[in-house]
Amino acid sequence: MSNPVASKGLGWVSIVRLGAVQASIGAIVMLATSLLNRVMVVEYALAAAIPAGLVAWHYAVQLTRPLWGHGSDLGRRRTPWIVGGVAVLGLGGLLAVQATIMLAEPSLAAFALAALAFTLIGAGVGAGGTSMLALLASGVAPERRAAAAATTWIMMVSGIVISAGIAGALLDPFSPERLMQVAGGVVAGALLVCVLAMYRLEDTATLFVAEREDSAGPSPGFAPAIREIFHEPEARRFTLFIFVSMLAYSMQDLILEPFAGLVFGMTPGESTSLAGMQHGGVLLGMIAAGVGGSAFAGRMPVELRVWIMVGCTGSALALAGLAVAAQAGDGWPLAANVFALGFCNGIFAVAAIGSMMGLAGAGETTREGVRMGVWGASQAIAFGAGGLIGAVGVDMARSWQAANGGQDGAAFQLIFALEAALFIVAALLAVRASKRRKQANGELVTA
Repeated sequence: MSNPVASKGLGWVSIVRLGAVQASIGAIVMLATSLLNRVMVVEYALAAAIPAGLVAWHYAVQLTRPLWGHGSDLGRRRTPWIVGGVAVLGLGGLLAVQATIMLAEPSLAAFALAALAFTLIGAGVGAGGTSMLALLASGVAPERRAAAAATTWIMMVSGIVISAGIAGALLDPFSPERLMQVAGGVVAGALLVCVLAMYRLEDTATLFVAEREDSAGPSPGFAPAIREIFHEPEARRFTLFIFVSMLAYSMQDLILEPFAGLVFGMTPGESTSLAGMQHGGVLLGMIAAGVGGSAFAGRMPVELRVWIMVGCTGSALALAGLAVAAQAGDGWPLAANVFALGFCNGIFAVAAIGSMMGLAGAGETTREGVRMGVWGASQAIAFGAGGLIGAVGVDMARSWQAANGGQDGAAFQLIFALEAALFIVAALLAVRASKRRKQANGELVTA
């Protein structure tokens, strides 16, 4: 007999607690990918390629996400994987700080320690993040998924902002000892928040998924699970959608501020404020999609597909605007354009994550962990490649323009136009994935 209380799944307090876990992960990742990046380049005058390569490596390690997710599927509890993953992430963060300090005088030992540290960071994010998303997907009722995705991602961004602000304030005047103390405080605080957030939380989630898991039988082996996922047309299309959309999403990360400086003559402070406006737009877009997607749940069964289409199409239009701005120059409403891009990015991101949560529980024998792992790996590849393609693409296009008497604006215009086209392709992929799932099951579960 079903449990009427359990069937409601995770309540809002539990969702916020999972958001606290996501915030903990975001805080430690900020330490490695942002703070140490700056210290290596500015304080220790290392080539920017060194931290960029280490960050790219931590994304490459996340290709193991399906393995971590499958491992958590095999057990009855995901809490050990989540807490253990965050602990490994924290250890990697502290080793990365030690390696950074050693890189003041570069040596083979320092580089080896840095490689080990970022390997642990990638593994920790993969194990903890994938298992947390699997628990969220299996424990949250369908009508709450959009809002739950928005809540956890907003809390992750908040964790990054708060920890960056506190760490930045405590780091001056800079010294290696102070850097280690601040990093230790961030890691200890994040791990404590994670442990408190997960304490007995899974007992509630297990009640919600127990009946379905019992009827599905034991989880299959890793290879059969991967074959089942890629045998499903909608899962294949969704994997491709995640890759294309996240590739477009991440391509402007490293070129937006240089664009503002080179084409619009903005100072570092002005371009940083512009980036802040974009992030503000992302947060508002996430809130709008979370509130809207959950408010219409049950009355509009295609709501997440609609939100994805709106987000992707709006992002494409905003990027097309930036492509025009690259030629128009001064006088173009750049701030409003960048805010619109962030707003549409936020809508698309939350709708895509909500859809991912729906598809994660749609397997015949596979469970949420391995399916979330496959899409997480696709996302990691796209994030790692997107920033690199955007930056290298602009460099190559600028060189070509310079050799042929052109201007920087034309180089940025080309990359922004490419990003816009990718978002249109992503919108079409999302629509096709939904149509195929409706034909197969008679219902729409995702985008």
